[in-house]
Amino acid sequence: MDTKTWTYIIVGLSFASYIGIAIWSRAKSTKEFYVAGGGVSPIANGMATAADWMSAASFISMAGLIAFSGYGGSVFLMGWTGGYVLLALMLAPYLRKYGKFTVPEFIGERFYSKTARVVAVICLILISVTYVIGQMKGVGVAFSRFLETDYNTGLFVGMGIVFFYAVLGGMKGITYTQIVQYVVLIFAYTVPAIFISLELTGNPIPQLGLGGNVDGTPLLQKLDTVITDLGFSQYTTSTMGSKLNMFAYTLSLMIGTAGLPHVIIRFFTVPKVSDARLSAGWALVFIAILYTTAPAVAAMARLNLTQTIQPGTVGTLEGSLEYKKRPEWFKNWEKTGLLKHEDKNMDGHIQYYNDSNEAFTQRGWKGNEMTTVDKDIIVLANPEIAKLPGWVVALVVAGGLAAALSTAAGLLLAISSSISHDLLKGILKPEITEKEELNASRIAMMGAIALAGYFGLNPPDFAAGTVAIAFGLAASSIFPVLMMGIFSKRMNKQGAIAGMAAGLGVTLLYVFQHKGIMFIPNTSFLGTMKENWFLGITPNAFGAVGAIVNFAVAFAVSANTEEPPQEAKDLVERIRTPGD
Repeated sequence: MDTKTWTYIIVGLSFASYIGIAIWSRAKSTKEFYVAGGGVSPIANGMATAADWMSAASFISMAGLIAFSGYGGSVFLMGWTGGYVLLALMLAPYLRKYGKFTVPEFIGERFYSKTARVVAVICLILISVTYVIGQMKGVGVAFSRFLETDYNTGLFVGMGIVFFYAVLGGMKGITYTQIVQYVVLIFAYTVPAIFISLELTGNPIPQLGLGGNVDGTPLLQKLDTVITDLGFSQYTTSTMGSKLNMFAYTLSLMIGTAGLPHVIIRFFTVPKVSDARLSAGWALVFIAILYTTAPAVAAMARLNLTQTIQPGTVGTLEGSLEYKKRPEWFKNWEKTGLLKHEDKNMDGHIQYYNDSNEAFTQRGWKGNEMTTVDKDIIVLANPEIAKLPGWVVALVVAGGLAAALSTAAGLLLAISSSISHDLLKGILKPEITEKEELNASRIAMMGAIALAGYFGLNPPDFAAGTVAIAFGLAASSIFPVLMMGIFSKRMNKQGAIAGMAAGLGVTLLYVFQHKGIMFIPNTSFLGTMKENWFLGITPNAFGAVGAIVNFAVAFAVSANTEEPPQEAKDLVERIRTPGD
């Protein structure tokens, strides 16, 4: 069978399983809709949490970012995994001890303020909507390339699947769907990596293959040679800007991960506090399988990509250079608009090099002919580049869709529950019945899906870095207020509200001031460092600065206003006392 047929079969079977689970697990109460009834086992919750957290950014984008930024891409590995550990140790057990449904609900009760709850809802919606844009793009990209539909059609199909199982089942349906989605995405990520590692290095374990040899030369050394000969920075030494920017970027991703509402609420679904800790451990194991594979996928994909576009020796006389016309996989991806070239010297071949490389300029070439290389295609195109069987390519498509849909569902649930439970039930109409609240939750979910679809079809100017920006917004708003709410009895409502507003405000201002730019500095055609960045810190890394502003403003305001009431202090004492 050809790749298209395999893709329809594998994607169709995965979608059918999601729909079947939704029908089987239909939520019948608000507790089932918000927290899956609170009875999910630690292993199941760990697997669902891993799928919820490993979004299209992890599955599709991360390896591409590492592939083009080299060593600098380690910020994503350190930030996202470190942040999960921070969440598991510092927030999850205490919030599970609190024992209710949503993050804004905790903030509202801890800071004895409806205003604080509303501000938290605003922060949550901004974070989740920004994050979900990246998931919608992942769905559209996968459909447009492999199912030969246009981007918009693919997006509508993805929205329809999420609509069915998220609206019908709520957290209960999402949880069990995410378990299946984790299995799909982890097989889809590791199977091609095993094939490619075996082909390049002779080692079937990608993590070991990264340190293996290609034709007698260490893989990373060969990759360094290939790309430096083309005028690019060494893969093993290139960074994402200054050391300060690397630090700020890692910190922003770390504390942003710990502040993601859709991940935090997963720990409300287990029966006990001890189960929250245990499920966090299982989730870290499941996450590590993909995250330890990603660096190998990135390096091998960059080597394959470069050698298939620009084969032969470089740096010698032009007459001895070997050229080859565009490979078939290249032509396929050009149809999506995510990969483009311009034959500037009309020789029918692709010249791929750094524009700053004078050696190429002296040969009369008119500039780098690779005008567009979208980093999001690397994982999806990797099996095609390596000429793997059609069923492997189809498996990767199903995995990419599973990653995008699982996280999208979690984000949409976080948005809908904040609207129905925190705004409607908590503030506007406290007297509504459970059935009315459940219906309101489903209506809010429909609205959230429609909003996500709109932004997927009409992405904002700053969509180039939406996922990392979402982490920055979480870092600057939700994480600080949760930390202060749990570990500071002195923090009052005035400080919490002022801190959230200041942290979120300064981060949004900085992002929108630099909207529409590319966020990987010093990488030639991928973007350049802006002179007016604050201390050289990129917008995607600015969440760390926003968090510092949040903490500083909150403590300053709290120190100059009255202490919180005894009830708030008792709440802090209760959730910090060990035990279930």
